[in-house]
Amino acid sequence: MATGTSSSFKIYNEFTHTALIETLTQASNAFNAASRGAIRLVTDYTKGDFDYNSFFQNISGLVSRRTTTGSAALATVADTPLSQGEMVKVKVNRKIGPVANTLDAFKKIQKGPFDEDALNFAVGVQSAKAMQVEMLNTALRALRAALNAQTAVKYTVPSSGTLTTQGLVNGLAKFGDNADKIVCWVMHSKPFYDLVLNQIAANIDGVSNFNVAQATPVTLNRPVLVTDSPALLGGSPTDYYTLGLVNDAAQVEDSEETTIKTDLITGQENLIVRYQGEFAYNVGVRGFTWDVANGGANPSDSALGTGSNWDAVMSSFKDFAGVVIQSR
Repeated sequence: MATGTSSSFKIYNEFTHTALIETLTQASNAFNAASRGAIRLVTDYTKGDFDYNSFFQNISGLVSRRTTTGSAALATVADTPLSQGEMVKVKVNRKIGPVANTLDAFKKIQKGPFDEDALNFAVGVQSAKAMQVEMLNTALRALRAALNAQTAVKYTVPSSGTLTTQGLVNGLAKFGDNADKIVCWVMHSKPFYDLVLNQIAANIDGVSNFNVAQATPVTLNRPVLVTDSPALLGGSPTDYYTLGLVNDAAQVEDSEETTIKTDLITGQENLIVRYQGEFAYNVGVRGFTWDVANGGANPSDSALGTGSNWDAVMSSFKDFAGVVIQSR
């Protein structure tokens, strides 16, 4: 058990101790309005390991030519049944900590009695950020896996090239006449700045000037969320995956009450203060269902990032979560 002692802290005698919290640096403000609704974070408590939702499937050949003359006009026509499909979100279970230090360590950095709020603040600030980052990475991992397995919505930049304006256009074109449904791009900072350099090199008057002044690419009138998520990387040498997402492309649903507990532990040389928590949330991808048989319950990151564990349930790829562009 790796428990911190007073030697883990910086103890300043008779000096003001400023609380400097080292938080994670990945940009994670990507939910709800920040992504124009593409990555949705809500609270919806659910039982069990999966959330099942049914929907009516599109009826093939619902409208057809009607004969009005001859014997065919009196012929019996077979019924077409209305059928339902199923979309399943999968629950992932997460823990926070445990984080532990000796009570003595806290006494050395505080004046007066031990204040439990100091520990809750120190770890709580980091926990909130870490939870947000972890949820975002999981959602992006699921989106990339599901879309990358569907050739109809995937564009690969030729000759292992970097992302260009042409690459964005070709990726957007994968959605055909439904391309207007793509509401935002999500990309790693590497292809983001590759795009800036490409547009500067193209020397298009107005566009390249804007790129130099703002260090921001023109992205076909769609905002860009830049996040250096490991879910957007793959292969060796490294491939980068840029996602063009529709509204409600990914659903992250806080599905169980978050529990945080701070305890005073006895039985050691020193009293120990321990902080631990747990939470759970469901993940879903628009147009896909989690393959319960293959993917299982409480899947690992590897399972979530496996395309075959996300089964397409929509008859048209234009009802998927969006498009994916692979570059180097």
